[in-house]
Amino acid sequence: MKKYFADWPFYKKAIMIGLPVMLQQLIQTMISLIDNFMVAGLGDVKMAGVNISGQILFAFMVFLNAICMAGGIFMTQYSGANDKEGMQQTLCFKFLVAGAAIVVYMLVCMVFPRPVLSLMVMNNSQADTILDQAVPYMTLMGFIGIPMIISCVIASSMREIGEVKQPLVISVIATGINTFFNWVLIYGNLGAPRLEVKGAAYATIIARTIEMLMYLALMKARPQPFLITWQTVKHIDWGLFGRIFKKGSLVLFSEMLWVISETVTTALYNSRGGSEVVSGMASSFAIANLFFIAFGGICTATGVIIGQTLGRGELEEAKKQKTWMLTAAVVFGLFMTVMGILTVFLVPLVFRNLSLEAQKICKDMVFMMALFMPIWVYVNAQFAVSKAGGDTIMGAVVDGTVTIVMILPAIFYMTFKTPLGPVVMYGVVKLFDLVKIAVAHVWLKKEKWVKNLAA
Repeated sequence: MKKYFADWPFYKKAIMIGLPVMLQQLIQTMISLIDNFMVAGLGDVKMAGVNISGQILFAFMVFLNAICMAGGIFMTQYSGANDKEGMQQTLCFKFLVAGAAIVVYMLVCMVFPRPVLSLMVMNNSQADTILDQAVPYMTLMGFIGIPMIISCVIASSMREIGEVKQPLVISVIATGINTFFNWVLIYGNLGAPRLEVKGAAYATIIARTIEMLMYLALMKARPQPFLITWQTVKHIDWGLFGRIFKKGSLVLFSEMLWVISETVTTALYNSRGGSEVVSGMASSFAIANLFFIAFGGICTATGVIIGQTLGRGELEEAKKQKTWMLTAAVVFGLFMTVMGILTVFLVPLVFRNLSLEAQKICKDMVFMMALFMPIWVYVNAQFAVSKAGGDTIMGAVVDGTVTIVMILPAIFYMTFKTPLGPVVMYGVVKLFDLVKIAVAHVWLKKEKWVKNLAA
């Protein structure tokens, strides 16, 4: 048992790193759930419009997080080696690549929203009415791109060096602001105009802008070791930039392939009916995000602990920590399954204004996703181990192969050749994650991830 379980101080350290990240995500998720509750009060169609727009925002967020993860591999190890210049160069990488991504995001949101969003409701019986609600919302959401980049890059960098409390505080404040302005602007409280879907967008813009300003103020008041100056920008280490990009390109490929597959499958689920399917599926994810916070916690704790150990050159210790974290992932995943099943009881409370058909889809999906939690927490921990040592090939190969060879063919077959409903289709597709675990297990045993990138 000693081989599989560490002493309490090790797990205490992991909890101290992962718990604030999970709390931050939980607060954001609770506010998102409140947002969905408020929008759901407008009915199935308007909620469906907001949520297909949210899928585009989700894709951008995944890409942005992938950029931060790519740089985070080096940020964590440079932190372990106390290499301030390396941390600063890594921050430059994050900002430069994220800055390029914002151009595409703003074009999608502000120039081509309807053509892009229409892909999410192909063959849906209420596609035009859903799009009429989605397009104005999506256009406004283009304004959050720059604030979101600045906040995400700074917050991720702080977590990667072990500073997890300040991002939590800022998140609490920003999400509270978002909730308040949702209440004011969606329904026209305190004398404000009733803006409905547009009100939800304005509330997000205000909250994201204030969040960015708080991070900039924090950097001014408490400068971090990764903080860059104009001198840093003028003397970018392009050799290091290339190394990060080489490692990070595979992370980006893996994450974007995943989000594309998720977007495609969501669009195919949406084709199984009208607005009740779109709103029911979307509301299920709003609730499931309450227990999806486990992924951020396990990935951050695994990446920081193992990454810093590798950065110090303690390679044998890192191998032991890998086993300890994977064992913890199994136990943690089972615990989150229980938590997930309990959240099913929230559906009739939070989404009582949706149709009964939408509520049933939501409840069935939440229960289904809760059952998969041990599998998902474990595979996320496996990927976090490989990324901690710079082995980004594993994630790209495992995700890419399973997605292209198994998941996408299966979902297209079920859509066009079977009468299966969206919940059953989702469950069948997610069984392929067991294949990911098996391949990743064999890959990790080769120990390609056991590297000191800061040497």
